[in-house]
Amino acid sequence: MSVHAVPTSFDTSHPFTRADALAAGISPKMLRGSRFRRLFRGVYISADVPVNPLVRAQAALLLHPPTAFASHVSAARVYRLPVPDIPDEHVTVFKADDRRPQPGLKTHVAPAGARVARYRGIRLSELCQTFVQLAAVLSLVDLVAVGDAMVRKFKVPLEELLGSCADSTDRHAAPARRAASYVREGVDSPMETRLRMLIVLAGLPEPEVNVKLYDRQGRVRRRLDLSYPAIRLIVEYDGRQHAEDIEQWNSDLERREEFDDGHWRILVVTAKGIYREPERTLQRVRKALIARGHQGVPRRLSDDWRIHFVPRA
Repeated sequence: MSVHAVPTSFDTSHPFTRADALAAGISPKMLRGSRFRRLFRGVYISADVPVNPLVRAQAALLLHPPTAFASHVSAARVYRLPVPDIPDEHVTVFKADDRRPQPGLKTHVAPAGARVARYRGIRLSELCQTFVQLAAVLSLVDLVAVGDAMVRKFKVPLEELLGSCADSTDRHAAPARRAASYVREGVDSPMETRLRMLIVLAGLPEPEVNVKLYDRQGRVRRRLDLSYPAIRLIVEYDGRQHAEDIEQWNSDLERREEFDDGHWRILVVTAKGIYREPERTLQRVRKALIARGHQGVPRRLSDDWRIHFVPRA
């Protein structure tokens, strides 16, 4: 075998340790070369392999005993839940001596009764346990977005999530319980979560989620993401680029004309209305609620929304 060849029997398409590479005949010089990418100190992978959340979690787990599991944001990313970009990987072990922290890798010791699942071929925190763990690193609104996605994607019963948070003895259980109280079934996207949370944290009446409108034959004709059916008001997040999709644009025009004929009011909110002009969005919603005759509109908005929706330049 050439001194520059990688042994064909050694799989470099998955993370591997330096010790295993040396045992297979790969030299330290080769590991430092362009053929391999270092994921963590002592863990490598072929440079041709795209590094995704699953690969990162696999690499982090290689440094720990087989009983360790991916947790916190690492577990959430493997579950493909909508978490913000956080650079560190998180691994939880059952004994303090098994921790292997290093730059880019945070380790935790599992509490009594920790529940471990297997998903996409690796060990990771059970879903509801992951939700509680994320309360340590995510904001309230981001955590609610994770909960909404968890309930939708994995069909986790809302009662189960609430119960897990209520029973948890984790030191971050209190913020997890608060976030879980805002989680709703049927939410389609994190941006819909953000819009709903903006409205709720400002003290305005909470819109209903996923309301279905039926035709005379009992078939679902329309589904409303956020609405106040009693006053026929729809608050709709629109993140699509209609100028680039004429067919979708025409479909939306027809849809909105149909609602106009039924005396509904549609209030459209874009990303700009959430990230750059949240206060203007709240005033629009408040004005529409009053105009449509809603009886639960406060005289002034609560300031609770401000710490979670700081306008971006």
